[in-house]
Amino acid sequence: MIRLVVADDQELVRDGFCSILAREPDLEVVGQAADGVSAVSVTASAGPDVVLLDVRMPLMDGLQAGRRILGRPGAPKVLMLTTFDADEYVYEALRLGASGFLLKDVRSGELVEAVRTVAAGHALLSPTITRRLIEQFVRSGPPTVSAPPAVAGLTSREHEVLLLIASGLSNAEIAGRLYLSEATVKTHVNRLLSKLGLRDRVQAVVLAYESGLITPGRHWTAGSGTLA
Repeated sequence: MIRLVVADDQELVRDGFCSILAREPDLEVVGQAADGVSAVSVTASAGPDVVLLDVRMPLMDGLQAGRRILGRPGAPKVLMLTTFDADEYVYEALRLGASGFLLKDVRSGELVEAVRTVAAGHALLSPTITRRLIEQFVRSGPPTVSAPPAVAGLTSREHEVLLLIASGLSNAEIAGRLYLSEATVKTHVNRLLSKLGLRDRVQAVVLAYESGLITPGRHWTAGSGTLA
């Protein structure tokens, strides 16, 4: 059973999401909140597996609430809710550890699948969100941090996979590019995340751009393991 907290200041949105999720036999809504302060409190007391957290809420916005929720030991997965995919909070939310974003007009089936995906430890990183990240790095200028020493411990194949993740490709797309099975790609992804101490592919994208492993405008060249 996947335990959920839904935090959104719009009652109709909150009730609608809860109604959709509660219909699923493997999902249980264990708490609701109408503002960021309540979201932090309810999450601490209810112990959910996933928190659906509105970016814009009174008293404390979703970024502040998410930072507090994710900063605690045994933190749940956080799925941010927003009205626009161009929300200026996207980059910062992913940096602090959110597992992905959902638009509030998401279809019911997509909502349920997104919750299950995040609960299973995967990230929701759509091509649209990846483009937003790239745009952010274009605006922010040169790399802000050095690549962690662990990058040197990646195999050439793992390094290729990391660059393709940072380009916004799914496991299926990476498999097609590298002529590998999806199962093999998944193994490479899991290994490189473990070596780099990253929670999911969202953090891998952020690390790759922040440290200059990949920069906007450069294109991956098959077989070379590099971008040109």
